[in-house]
Amino acid sequence: MTTALTIEADPYILPLPGPDSPVVMDRWISPGNTHPNSRYSDDIWSMGPLTDNPGTSIHKINWRSCPATLRSEFRRIVWVLINGELRPTYVQERGFQNRARDGVISMRDNIVQWMKFARWLDRQGVSQLSDCTIEHWKAYAAENTSGCTRDYTRTVLCWLSDLSAFDQLSISPCGATRPPWEDEGIDDYLPAETAEAGGENKTEPLDPTVIGPVLTWSIRLVEDFSEDILAAWAERRSMHARVKATPSTRGGLAAVKIYLQPLVDSGAPLPATVSRLHGVTLAHHYVAAVTGASWNQVHFFASRRGLRELTARRPGPSPLQVPVTGQVEGRPWREFMDYEETPILVRHLATAAAIVILYLTGMRPQEAQSLRSGCCPDPEANPDGSTPRHLIRSHHYKNVRDSDGHHVSAGEERAVPWVAITPVVNAIRVLERIVPEGELLFSSTHHDVVARRKHHGALKRSSLGRRVEALVSWINQEAIAQGLPTQQVPEDPHGNLGLSRLRRTLAWHIARRPGGLVALAIQYGHMRTALDARTSTGYGSRARRGFHGELDVETALAAAQTAARLRDATAAGEKISGPAARRALIGATSIPGFEGALTTPKAAAKFLARDGLILFDNPDAFLICAFKRDTALCDPDPGATAPNQFACQLGCGNAVRTDSHAQSAREHADRLDTKAALVPQPLGDRFRLTADRFRALADAHDSAAQSAEEAIA
Repeated sequence: MTTALTIEADPYILPLPGPDSPVVMDRWISPGNTHPNSRYSDDIWSMGPLTDNPGTSIHKINWRSCPATLRSEFRRIVWVLINGELRPTYVQERGFQNRARDGVISMRDNIVQWMKFARWLDRQGVSQLSDCTIEHWKAYAAENTSGCTRDYTRTVLCWLSDLSAFDQLSISPCGATRPPWEDEGIDDYLPAETAEAGGENKTEPLDPTVIGPVLTWSIRLVEDFSEDILAAWAERRSMHARVKATPSTRGGLAAVKIYLQPLVDSGAPLPATVSRLHGVTLAHHYVAAVTGASWNQVHFFASRRGLRELTARRPGPSPLQVPVTGQVEGRPWREFMDYEETPILVRHLATAAAIVILYLTGMRPQEAQSLRSGCCPDPEANPDGSTPRHLIRSHHYKNVRDSDGHHVSAGEERAVPWVAITPVVNAIRVLERIVPEGELLFSSTHHDVVARRKHHGALKRSSLGRRVEALVSWINQEAIAQGLPTQQVPEDPHGNLGLSRLRRTLAWHIARRPGGLVALAIQYGHMRTALDARTSTGYGSRARRGFHGELDVETALAAAQTAARLRDATAAGEKISGPAARRALIGATSIPGFEGALTTPKAAAKFLARDGLILFDNPDAFLICAFKRDTALCDPDPGATAPNQFACQLGCGNAVRTDSHAQSAREHADRLDTKAALVPQPLGDRFRLTADRFRALADAHDSAAQSAEEAIA
């Protein structure tokens, strides 16, 4: 029997908790955590004391979902999971999990699997863990991992193994049996390996036709409409406060009658709002604020005259007395700001700011969720009068651990800040006007713009995802209303605009579409320059490469595809020209040795480091760049592994063209000539000069083109 002496001799053994014992022991609660701690006997346990990340929901364990016969045993082991640490010997044996204690999200996922197992055991008539046999383990593993990927199956089986491992850390173990894969080896319980490369990011980037208008409208909301929206929001809140403080007087009721009766008698629309209970009804708060009456007096008058039904038949706007300064295509975007529309616009404005920040910095969603007011101060001018870039200082969370290797829910401040270009700074400034000083920029409480309910932390990813979809719907309605149907957002072929897709899309487009459709709002050359300032910011000098690692993977994959296309084109008989033709063909033939391996930042960086052999397609310049730093005319940074494709120069020694490039250049020249005939002469002359330049490039290719065999000889 295990005794108190055993606990003292073995620090990994935990005592039995009592009914009033806290679910989370004090040692695991950070000093700033104020979430209430549940008691062991509670039916619902909160994981709040372990949650310091503002972007993470407060997860709960509901013991009513665990079978009554097994509840006491599983409750004891879950408590040990929350408060215990796996023995180093056990961790070392399991090379695929190199930590003794996980974060709250992993704990939650683990507990979910244990609960499923408990319910399955209950259906098999097993009422205590010591009666679970090897046959039970095998049957459960076969039934509940069928159709799962190999990696996910491995994770599930490891979580199940933890059940017996944590049980052994209790002073009074339940006797949970050891799964057979712990003794026989896990490989026989996993599905077969597939040909897919491990570690590949399968998140699909957003289509250019989708991200273009989304980004354009988001920046438009932030930079052109925000003053109007925030002014209307301030006026609405002021009116609402006045109504709340206004008592009922005889003059107030008379003012309501003077305001509403002429509208009723003339058949004019009535100021309307949409109520969850009553649908379209009279805007009581608006009418009360305009007339100086109390809300009760408006309600009394409306009820007596049947205005709820009348308003549903004749709904009208609720104009605010604030100026409209924002414009679309040179005209005001609103005739007036509307009292009832304002909360919706504030919500869309905040969502637009989130898109701008997430997309144009490459932040992970949880990193953006932790941003606070004041995170991006205006920099002081340099002695020479130049102004440094704005820097964003905040926390990151991925793989943040303390000296004992334990996950740190609160994350840590990044040693190197993000670089913020102007649209990002503008978005932060807008959010700083919505939330109080020092508050989270995406505070759940302050972005609940009407009720201001006391929510935990920042808006969660699910909420932000729904808000993005709502913004897209609003953009499409607004584009039609503004007579701009070409600026609608089409459906993306891969589904909803998930937040994780924004980060992937930025890397994809910077690597593959410099100066492309996405540059409707931002010139990508400037964006890449800001992100690639590795020497000055040290952003890429850390072991964990962050967004640059993702950018390197996309760049490497794009270069590999360019090389494969060149190899296929020359094999099909296309000719090649340019000072770097021979080098490009050598680079193209080396690609098969790398195919399937360019899925990690480390592999991508190694591939891109082969100076002179990496090929970058530049469709805007109608060429391939066989990038070599010493001969590049695009002024690459020292140590750069990719060209500044937006600064491609004629006469560069890295240029390569094929017959397809020459044909595309001629087709583009023809399009420019067509445009030249439709515009004023000075602009038309410039179009014609550019067209002649592209035809000259195509002619030069034709005169110098060689077959692949001739070029490489």
